[in-house]
Amino acid sequence: MKQFRLSTPTARQLAASYCLEGPQGWLVTFREPTRSLEQNALMWARLTQISDSVKWDGETLTPNEWKDLLTACLRKQKVVRGIEGGLVFLGARTSSMSKSEMADLLTLMEAFAAERGLTFRDQVEALEHCR
Repeated sequence: MKQFRLSTPTARQLAASYCLEGPQGWLVTFREPTRSLEQNALMWARLTQISDSVKWDGETLTPNEWKDLLTACLRKQKVVRGIEGGLVFLGARTSSMSKSEMADLLTLMEAFAAERGLTFRDQVEALEHCR
């Protein structure tokens, strides 16, 4: 498998030449890059702050549980009854999110926090908090 990041004219020309010379019947896919490491670090910093500050239905949720809940909200995830009770969100994966979808999730977190009077630490401090 060959991947090209279309970031320079040379990279674009190389990708085009692979398309022109590629074997008959092969598939070419263009997609937005997945989330950045910076977005991921910021997401976990914010999830930790939400976990430390917000109770949900009277319960304290872990950052990972908040990730599931907020991602389900963003993606309008399907919820099913668990095998042994409870509810399960299906398909909530942030690792496969595009950069723009991760930006949408971070914006959702900001709005959710603002509705509850929570102000996130600035981005630099948040990123340091994740290390």
